[in-house]
Amino acid sequence: MRIIADTSALYTPAEGENMGLTMIPACVIIGDKAYKDYEDISSDELLKIIEAGETPTTSQASIAEVLDVYKSCQEEMLVLPIGDGLSGTYQNMVSAKNMLEEEKNIHVMDTKTLAGPQWYLVQKAMELREQGFDIESIKSALRKCIETSASFVIPLDFNFLKRSGRLTPVAAKIGTLLKIAPILTQTADKRRITLFSIKRTVKRAVEALIEHFKELGVNEKYLITVSHGGIKDKAAAVIEQFKEHFASSVYKVFTLPPALITHGGPGCILIQTIMM
Repeated sequence: MRIIADTSALYTPAEGENMGLTMIPACVIIGDKAYKDYEDISSDELLKIIEAGETPTTSQASIAEVLDVYKSCQEEMLVLPIGDGLSGTYQNMVSAKNMLEEEKNIHVMDTKTLAGPQWYLVQKAMELREQGFDIESIKSALRKCIETSASFVIPLDFNFLKRSGRLTPVAAKIGTLLKIAPILTQTADKRRITLFSIKRTVKRAVEALIEHFKELGVNEKYLITVSHGGIKDKAAAVIEQFKEHFASSVYKVFTLPPALITHGGPGCILIQTIMM
């Protein structure tokens, strides 16, 4: 079985090669040139380009690129892209499957998430594959995890998220407010980004999320991930703040890939959880 994902799952294509995992890069567009996540541009390089005054945009992998991956694979395929609605990647992966002239066993799942929980879903799929589970059993196990995922972003520069076009009208309006720490989350259908709460500081925003995670029943069975746009020390501080209340949970810290930094903006903090 071949597991396929896009780079919003936080694995590089090079890492994937060693795991039986195929990573399809998203692209960052600067001027008239496209740069593939992790291959043509690193997160640090993108941050320097933004600091120099450039305004990048993004593009998901094309249907043609996905078709090439499908055609090159002779095994059955489990495809775990960024959630539908958060990007056009899921629809491109489904369309590519429907366009194949030859019959192939391809299963495209809507992860309904990105970054940390998506990373975990790919990790779990690989572990279950190694244990000999068939693809339907793996899909069933992943669905149970998907329903428990929750994602929250605290942007430093709201304009990046606003340009992404995936905000609800209410969320977009708060971009005009200054000196606040908005907390954004996914809508109930997990297809768009909406306002969760507004706090005066990031520390208070994290405190609000800690209380919400308690309400969600987060415990030692949950993974808590903090992904960031170039602020490793602040991300580590958020982890320590959470550990005071969820000492037995599992934690991971990630630097976001270039395409996700383009959406969330430099300095953004993405706090997520999923049941393992």
